Amino acid sequence: MKLSKSFLIFCALFTLISCKKDFLELTPKGVATQAMLSTPANADAMCIAAYAAQGNERYYDHPLSPWPYGDLRGGDAYKGGAGVGDLPEWNTAETFVNMTTDEPGVAGKWEIEYQCVSRANQALAILNSVDYPEKTHRIAEMRFLRANNYFWLKVNFRYVPWLDETIPIPQYTKVGNNLTDAQLWGKITSDLRFAVENLPATNTDGAVGRPTKYAAEAYLAKVLLFEAYEQDVNNQVTNINLDTLNVVVKLCQDVLNSSGKSLFPDFSSNFACESQNGVESIWAIQFSHNDGTPKGRLNGTTEVCYPMCPQYGCCGYHSPSQNLVNAFRTVNGLPDFDKFNTIDIGGAARVKSHTIDPRLLHTVAMDSLPYKYKVDFIFNGDTWTRQPQSYGRFMSLKECVIYTCACYQPVNPWKDSSKNRDVLRADDVILWEAEALIQLGRQNEALPLINQIRDRAAQSTALLVDSLGLPTGNFDIRTYIPGVNCAWTKDFAFEALQWERRLEFSCEGFRAYDLMRWGIMAETMNTYFDVERTRRAHLANAHFTKGRDEYLPIPKGQIDLSENLYKQNVGY
Repeated sequence: MKLSKSFLIFCALFTLISCKKDFLELTPKGVATQAMLSTPANADAMCIAAYAAQGNERYYDHPLSPWPYGDLRGGDAYKGGAGVGDLPEWNTAETFVNMTTDEPGVAGKWEIEYQCVSRANQALAILNSVDYPEKTHRIAEMRFLRANNYFWLKVNFRYVPWLDETIPIPQYTKVGNNLTDAQLWGKITSDLRFAVENLPATNTDGAVGRPTKYAAEAYLAKVLLFEAYEQDVNNQVTNINLDTLNVVVKLCQDVLNSSGKSLFPDFSSNFACESQNGVESIWAIQFSHNDGTPKGRLNGTTEVCYPMCPQYGCCGYHSPSQNLVNAFRTVNGLPDFDKFNTIDIGGAARVKSHTIDPRLLHTVAMDSLPYKYKVDFIFNGDTWTRQPQSYGRFMSLKECVIYTCACYQPVNPWKDSSKNRDVLRADDVILWEAEALIQLGRQNEALPLINQIRDRAAQSTALLVDSLGLPTGNFDIRTYIPGVNCAWTKDFAFEALQWERRLEFSCEGFRAYDLMRWGIMAETMNTYFDVERTRRAHLANAHFTKGRDEYLPIPKGQIDLSENLYKQNVGY
């Protein structure tokens, strides 16, 4: 028995020793190599996976949607929820104090954006190795997607490592974040210019989620607009590049004149499932419902934004600030630039006793008014908000849907929907063109663009009625008429543009990035805190540190993984 056992062991050892070396080089079962994936069908499948990543709003603390940082860091909203200890990283974001380099929300933002970049890069690597009729088109799509995620990485973290499909994964740790602003913007615009040159004007295959040439032009205009406001090493705007702004104007004009995109007649259509992918939407993240999966592909970042009433039940996040609500008050139909924050409005009585911009009631849910246009479903700030004593009695409306909507999907305890998230809309392009024109000293050409937005807002009151069909607010919004109700100088026009962007895109996540681009984030936020801390105790110690808080810190975990190759942002 012992001899027999010893012989078997010897045979086994001999077999191992005598095997050819390539025995150790066999691909493990279940692992797909690039060579195996290099077929047209698999290339397209990898592209679909990259699109899927853009909607991977898996957790509310790993946001792809911009509102958690764009609104909370821009004064448009408070965190909401059950107090400062409920998702505390967002409390840190909105107060700008105690921000650390290992803050989990910041790490999550970095992680989710780079996951999307990785999907695009994997698809590009496969596409580069195959030949089929759609190859160039698909490459353009993937470069567009990658540009989208790098834009958000750039405006959140400023200096980020550029990782593309040409860099082997084992080499990632050798790539630093030492590219300059101009170099990083150049990488992003290079992807978008390729997309402009190689994407079709329309998607004839019915694939509404794929970008077109005009979506790429619009995104290129957006990136160039940000690039034009040049910053020094301390995050301060030191120059506005007029040559770049001239390119922005041309791109916006081509999109608006040639794409077939225009404004919806009613502002509310931008936030309804029934009209998604409509005439105003240029490119949107596609979510799905009843798609054969247990819960569909839903927008997880908005799942905590619903009221605490029986029809919903969770979770009271994303509470519009009093400052934002007050900004919608009008005087003779125009914004009250200087004194808007001296009068608090809100609730049915006060939006009737003061004149307001109707966009307020498309944006903010408030006491005794219909929620999401359902005239018998009346918002109650005492019971529908989660902690009114801390965060007030308002809730954000745009991202939510009525509970009777076909796209509504509870994922208890949270609530969710398959409503798309617009990334690029015609109203955005109109105001980018207006901004560039004003900075170029061509404010008279910007006037009809801004007035076009205001005129649409004035016509957007049909759904803002009560059970008797009467208006729910005292609506008064008028266009700017130089020499009659304003002096349309360059400075006045730019202030009007800044206000128009806030009113049009409030609670959509863009406010902080606009303030950062314009170079006025520190003064705007500290002025906001001076008053808002008297209204909300959680802002008692809030303070914006100029030269640091314009951007988030590079996550410490990423610096550790790079073996300190990544350099931390200034001030952290």
